[in-house]
Amino acid sequence: MALLLAALPTLALGNDARSKFPTILVLGDSVSAGYGLANGEGWVALLQARLKAQGYGYRVVNASVSGETTTGGLARLPRALSVHRPDIVIVELGGNDGLRALPLETSRANLEKIIQASKTTGAKVLLLGMKIPPNYGPRYSAGFEQLFKDLARQYKLPFEPFFLEKIALVPAATLTRASVAAISVAAISVAAIFDISLELLHVEILACLLPDRRTG
Repeated sequence: MALLLAALPTLALGNDARSKFPTILVLGDSVSAGYGLANGEGWVALLQARLKAQGYGYRVVNASVSGETTTGGLARLPRALSVHRPDIVIVELGGNDGLRALPLETSRANLEKIIQASKTTGAKVLLLGMKIPPNYGPRYSAGFEQLFKDLARQYKLPFEPFFLEKIALVPAATLTRASVAAISVAAISVAAIFDISLELLHVEILACLLPDRRTG
């Protein structure tokens, strides 16, 4: 399967830093902020390191905040879009909404506004879904998972239903900082660029967003 499924829009040349260093903005919560991990161990930092090591001229900006909800992410998004002018926005939000049993309609509305605002700037959006424990009740849990699927389908977004699956299925007692960091690299599947075989994200997801843009 070819990695280069689609190219980013052509960007104006000149002194625009965005054209020289295309930006990936990660808008997330503690999962992306690297809560409990040392600097450089979270999946966002590891993604940047891997991109750099492989000669891809992408800059990864981590705009994630531990404990963030979709409401908080939506409030912070306009400034993040204005300052960083991303080409790609990876949305990893909603987990805290679910854990607080917030209304599904609110979470969906916030995520939809985040998607719309990002796309309005010309950025492409990758949506990462989330699951919650079954003790929230089957109706709420199923509705929570479904809202991500519905948004991805409505806006035709590349989508991963649950990129934390490998962490979630590992007994907590066996997890170490190193293992969490290693799993995190697999979870975001930079394989879409580097042709590494991983189980969680389909190769097409990041391949369609990240063309072969090497710097050397």
